Amino acid sequence: MPSQPPHGVAPPRPSSTQPALEDAAEDEAADGDAPVDEAADDDVLLTTRQRRRAEREERRQAKDEAYELRRQRKKAKDGTTWRGHHIVDSRGLAEAFPEPETPELLPSTVNRRITHAVVLVLLLALVVAGVVLVGMVQRGELELKLGAGKPSPTPLSCPAEMLKYPANKTVVVNVYNGSSVEGAAGKVAAELKKRGYQVKKIDNEVIDPVAPSVIISGPGGHAGAFNLQRNFPNSEYLEDDRKDATVDVVLTGQFGDLVAAKQVDQKAGVLSCPRLNPPPSVAPSAGATGAPAVPSGKP
Repeated sequence: MPSQPPHGVAPPRPSSTQPALEDAAEDEAADGDAPVDEAADDDVLLTTRQRRRAEREERRQAKDEAYELRRQRKKAKDGTTWRGHHIVDSRGLAEAFPEPETPELLPSTVNRRITHAVVLVLLLALVVAGVVLVGMVQRGELELKLGAGKPSPTPLSCPAEMLKYPANKTVVVNVYNGSSVEGAAGKVAAELKKRGYQVKKIDNEVIDPVAPSVIISGPGGHAGAFNLQRNFPNSEYLEDDRKDATVDVVLTGQFGDLVAAKQVDQKAGVLSCPRLNPPPSVAPSAGATGAPAVPSGKP
């Protein structure tokens, strides 16, 4: 144990060699620490390189992902895929279902096709025939009778009494269209009104086309029927059992036109009934035979 200096005596001061020793120790310590600092710098540099390499790798992966995304979008727009499903085109169908090398038809298939062809030809012929018939009906070349129709009244004999031509205004007439020409009755009725006749009814009527026009009345309408026969050329008279003096005029498909008003023969005569047997006992005068009236020179 070192001796302590006496009380009151100052301790000895260190010699000049102590600071030198301390500096040397510090230098050695500094020299010993130098390798450690260099190793730390190498570790820092290595970590920086790794970080940069990782960053480059991340950028490369991001570019690859972006390229793959663009490629998928382009593929989705080429028409071969839709919502992740592959679209099969004609080429794909042909590859999946190739045609047989020898496409021979079975006898049943051949017979069926022949039957279909025959039926098609028949239907086409029916259509063409229908069009032709419609055209003929519209042109008046053919008349179609729907139903039995109203039988034409036929008296046993034609009235043979001599009749005077009555005034047009005293004749009450019904006009019927028995032809396929639409509006024929209306046209004739308008002309009769102009000539002073009392037109009561305009309608359609089916009758046998025995003449261009048929005049029908009862026994009390002989005079009116005679008047109208002079206005309708080639007309035929038929009598029924009506009680009034009205007269019916039925136009057939053979009807052309009325006799001109100024050319109507107003001489006395008898009714014309070409189909009745026996014929009238009194010979009809000119213009009352149902033939076209010959102008008499009267107004």
